[in-house]
Amino acid sequence: MPSFQVIEGSSTEWNKFLKNSLRYDFYHTQFYHSLENDGVPTMLVATITENFIALPLIIRTNEGSEYRDATSVYGYCGPISNLSFEIIDTELMNYFKDQLRDYFKENNIISVFSRLHPLLDQTNVFEGFGELVDLNKTVSIDLTIPADEQRRVFRKSLKSELNQLRRFGFTVEKAKDKQEIDVFIDIYLSTMDKLGASEGYYFSREYFHSFLENKDFESKLLLAKLEGEIVAGAIFTVVGKIMQYHLAGTKQEFARQAPMKLILDEARLLGNSLNLQYLHLGGGVGGEDNDSLFRFKSGFSKDFYQFTIWKWIIDAEKYNELIKRRSLENSKSDFFPLYRISKG
Repeated sequence: MPSFQVIEGSSTEWNKFLKNSLRYDFYHTQFYHSLENDGVPTMLVATITENFIALPLIIRTNEGSEYRDATSVYGYCGPISNLSFEIIDTELMNYFKDQLRDYFKENNIISVFSRLHPLLDQTNVFEGFGELVDLNKTVSIDLTIPADEQRRVFRKSLKSELNQLRRFGFTVEKAKDKQEIDVFIDIYLSTMDKLGASEGYYFSREYFHSFLENKDFESKLLLAKLEGEIVAGAIFTVVGKIMQYHLAGTKQEFARQAPMKLILDEARLLGNSLNLQYLHLGGGVGGEDNDSLFRFKSGFSKDFYQFTIWKWIIDAEKYNELIKRRSLENSKSDFFPLYRISKG
């Protein structure tokens, strides 16, 4: 018999569906959603017999309005299922969409947005249902091939730079205590300052410690050192066969040497030793042609994946009403939902 569940907060049902999913990532976990402070973590699950599609979201209120909206966590999320999305039958797919539509309308949710996971082939779930928008490409290293073959496709200059870093005495090791974690946090925050990062890239110290200590997924902090001094660091997660490059920072005085390259090289060797399939480095910040971050990552691999977002205006009248309230009718921005764009 078909059923539809709305799982909120800390319900144990959330992790039950995760564990029964064919593939998922740390972005889908209840813990990661609990780090959001701008809404209610909610998993919407449509089930027919033993098969299901589940969509984790953050349900948000709009200040000064009775209307709500739904968004996804920072990173790569989207739906999960116990089946491959390529073979989900039409009945379950249609039931999932019908139940979502009814839930959004009944709960005054006027728009929904989700960043899809480049490695999970989720786009067919939303075909003809809202709007799919392809953004930038992401970079992943294939960990199923031998380490020396992975290195063979590195950009030539990258191979030379990695050799130089090792020759100069840079090393990489896992963080061993709270003190080292705190040093990394300081480096990360100063890196964000240097980059002029938006508010969404800043996290509290408690965030970092709870992230590294959580029980829902494995996380590792790798640190680059020179003569015992921590000069750079990056957090990696491991879920199933996927290793993700999450948050990273480098001391400004070592930026020219770019020890992060050595951290990524050691991370992929670690991934090999763990018999993983992907080290997903993520994407850049814009179009690949003029994106230094994408160029940095693509020096390690030419395995590119499409990053796509899903957005849907459920009630156009109410959506446009909020835009008018904020005097944004003539805005040319692609920000979604438009009524949440910062005016300053």
